[in-house]
Amino acid sequence: MTGGAETPLFVMDHLDGEFDLPPVDESTFPDLYVGLEVDLLAPGDGVVTDRHHASAERYEADDPMNQIRGQISPFTLSGWLRHACERVLQIAGTTACHPGESSADYMRADVYDRDLNQGYHEKGTCVEACSDEQGCVVYELFGGFGDRPGELLRRPIRFSPVRSQVDVLRGEAEAHYRQLHTQVRSRNDEDGGQPLRHATRDVVGNLEGTWLLTLRTLKPEFVGLLVEAVSLLDARSDSFEFQLGGARNFGAGIADVSVVNPLYTDEEIRRVYNRGWNATAAMQEKDEEWRDSYREEFVRALQARVSDADGELAAAIDRRGEAGEGERGDV
Repeated sequence: MTGGAETPLFVMDHLDGEFDLPPVDESTFPDLYVGLEVDLLAPGDGVVTDRHHASAERYEADDPMNQIRGQISPFTLSGWLRHACERVLQIAGTTACHPGESSADYMRADVYDRDLNQGYHEKGTCVEACSDEQGCVVYELFGGFGDRPGELLRRPIRFSPVRSQVDVLRGEAEAHYRQLHTQVRSRNDEDGGQPLRHATRDVVGNLEGTWLLTLRTLKPEFVGLLVEAVSLLDARSDSFEFQLGGARNFGAGIADVSVVNPLYTDEEIRRVYNRGWNATAAMQEKDEEWRDSYREEFVRALQARVSDADGELAAAIDRRGEAGEGERGDV
């Protein structure tokens, strides 16, 4: 959890209504832990390791060359999460801030205009439309023009194949780095399957751990959007547009993802990722409290924020259109 001389408070003056939120000093806030389980992740250039490759010879578990540590880039993770946040707002009946500039040199013609017709508004127009210049929720969370930072700090995920060296409270994960080598072979019968070129891809396998997010400003609608987005990612983990890492149709990037209960203590968070321990009775009570009370309050705050901008919405954001009630995550 984030420590400090002063405990931050939830900012709610800009929202209509009252919200029953958990005490900040009895939660992980302003930190939020996203739990990840991914069988195979292939994020292209998004892996940084402390060694260039694994042992070229017979695999031995105690060979230091097979104990490669590294980091997974937050750029890979951030785009994945932002896509889900945008989708939640679009399902709610409003538009999301486009991540790109209208004047950018896009690879496909008219792509920006087509995006605007599919649930986006031009980047920055939401700031001009708001009297307090805060913009839409996505703009606030992920940042906007120039030197304006987002309210959501996204860290890289550090990983290690040695479970005892993984600290989930620091946003770390157990994972195994490998380089996959394949031969692209000729399809011509005259070549007899002769290799044409050698292809190498960096991958991370059997990833299990946490991604640590921190809110610079504690607004309840931020939490509501993030928990809804993570639920959407989990429910649609095998869908084309919501796979992590960008490798499509190969099974890489299909992630089981959930928000770790923010009511947990540090020890309880560690307990979640200790295979030898079960959940305690206190953890089960906190799960019920989060699921039946506080989670809905954060989503209600998101509804209030979006309704202020775009008029009244239906009763529940995640029970409309594509994201049915049965597709919500456990948290």
